[in-house]
Amino acid sequence: MAVEIIMPKLGVDMAEGEIIEWKKAEGDTVAEGDVLLEIMSDKTNMEIEAEDSGVLLKITRQAGETVPVTETIGYIGEAGEEVEVGSPAGSDVDVKRTEEDAEAATPSQAAPAPKETPKPSATPQGKGGKIRATPAARRLAREMGIELGLVPGSGPKGRVHAEDVENFKGVQPKATPLARKMAEAEGLDLAEITGTGFDGKIKKEDILAVLEAAKPAPAAEAAPAKEEKVVELPEGVEHKPMSAMRKAISKGMTNSYLTAPTFTLNYDIDMTEMIALRKKLIDPIMAKTGLKVSFTDLIGMAVVKTLMKPEHEYMNASLINDANDIELHRFVNLGIAVGLDDGLIVPVVHGADKMSLSDFVLASKDVIKKAQSGKLKAAEMSGSTFSITNLGMFGTKTFNPIINQPNSAILGVGATIPTPTVVDGEIVARPIMAMCLTIDHRLVDGMNGAKFMVDLKKLMENPFELLI
Repeated sequence: MAVEIIMPKLGVDMAEGEIIEWKKAEGDTVAEGDVLLEIMSDKTNMEIEAEDSGVLLKITRQAGETVPVTETIGYIGEAGEEVEVGSPAGSDVDVKRTEEDAEAATPSQAAPAPKETPKPSATPQGKGGKIRATPAARRLAREMGIELGLVPGSGPKGRVHAEDVENFKGVQPKATPLARKMAEAEGLDLAEITGTGFDGKIKKEDILAVLEAAKPAPAAEAAPAKEEKVVELPEGVEHKPMSAMRKAISKGMTNSYLTAPTFTLNYDIDMTEMIALRKKLIDPIMAKTGLKVSFTDLIGMAVVKTLMKPEHEYMNASLINDANDIELHRFVNLGIAVGLDDGLIVPVVHGADKMSLSDFVLASKDVIKKAQSGKLKAAEMSGSTFSITNLGMFGTKTFNPIINQPNSAILGVGATIPTPTVVDGEIVARPIMAMCLTIDHRLVDGMNGAKFMVDLKKLMENPFELLI
């Protein structure tokens, strides 16, 4: 049975994605994990991997098309298998109609639904945001009119098996996939809708009837349409629409700024020993990795080691369940803010606490390079537990960074500037770098933030401990 390839939902706010390029052609053999295509989300370009092995039977949406999330864009199945589509173009709409018609003619095996539909736990998703399920489970879910994303999976990594679908059949009303999708989009409760299909199955016509009945009565006399006013711009003024990335940044930063009560701690770091250590490490790190160790790498490692101290666990935490519970992380996924020409993105070094300095250099350079070239995968830009942002290379002394939600804090790195400093009773010029820690006061108090910065400052000024 052919399995759908869907446009994945790679973020909470992602509504659609643009297909940039198909990496496989129709008829190509595909193994699970192979890169199928490249898409553009609201943040960056991403490569989407195959969730199943087989042959790429059909591509229904082509490069250059913008497709709503969860919509079918192709099919994978067995060699020689035919995919039924409603027109030669093979549009996704036609595929859905074929499925609905087939289901309307097939007696449903689902048990009558109770009046109140229990809300099951969400099914874990696989790579690229696609639900992990066996072909048999997908087929059975379609035949029974069950939304596969609602079925808890019992297989490895939450993969849904046919038995899971069979056991789940009694918890929701019978409905075609299209009717279920329409009801979800309109916020309708299927348990309150009477189906006119076979054995009471809810069809799209039933949804349309409910929506039509809910429309307000037309006004006795419609108000005349307002003429669209053309605004003449002053000379030298230009209006430019926001890009999708800019909109996403705007929404995220506004939410963070208005949600979290924050404060910022500023510390001066004497970089004398850090500069000396980097000079000694450049050649051996280059020989081992082929890459040059940067101050961002050393600062990142110092942050990771400090975060892993038990007394700083709330610096590496998140608020969950509408800010009613605290999620503590016993690992560090370090986000590193990367500025692009048209916006900002935060790639993530996962499992940084388990890495040596050489490993961290390789991992950080890899995700930063992908971010700059628009090749990040969804997993590489999510799941951070703490973030750092560096504006020092632009001469910025201090600034108040905005927290990358749902992190509890973000560390801003400023410029290193020769500064008169008293050492052993004498005034000498020392390379001083400013560090600015913005903290979510709902999770961390000023004293705890200060203790974290004291430990980080100590490690930064005695960086040989990074190698121990």
